[in-house]
Amino acid sequence: MKRILVVLLALLPALASAQQSKSPVADVLRQMLGGREKNTVAAFEEMPADKFNYRPTPEQMTFGHLAAHITESNYYFCANVGAVPQPKVEELKGDEGKDKLVAAMKASFEFCRTALAKADDPKLSEDFTWFDGKPRPRAWAFMGLGSSWADHYGMAAIYLRLNGLLPPTAKPEPKK
Repeated sequence: MKRILVVLLALLPALASAQQSKSPVADVLRQMLGGREKNTVAAFEEMPADKFNYRPTPEQMTFGHLAAHITESNYYFCANVGAVPQPKVEELKGDEGKDKLVAAMKASFEFCRTALAKADDPKLSEDFTWFDGKPRPRAWAFMGLGSSWADHYGMAAIYLRLNGLLPPTAKPEPKK
């Protein structure tokens, strides 16, 4: 019981600020961005350049294609969450090489930072056009963004492990 009380007391400042915010959902995405960006980019920096054509099975995308997919997804979801135009960028195929793919991914996360700065919860019920061409409430993009970050990092972590490498979140913390 004492442990639960300690945890709840530690959460009070975060809960209080979330209750005062007019956009707690957008605030959470903004808070998530830094960690998701750090871990995802680090995963792609960890994989050797000659392994960007690796795929676990013939049916799965290559690691390089996953990098291109993450980049495209970031632009799509972040533009729709922030209700801003999606920038025109070079379409990636996934075979451009590690340096170009990682740079493109970093640029897409930087765009997310700019787009999410404009996101706010009152826009959650506004419609935007989903992948299938049909209107959906902007809440789909909010939820899709958070889940895609988790899904994409999870895929990258599996590809790393299948190549004998530790994903960033599995590495021990440096001793201070």
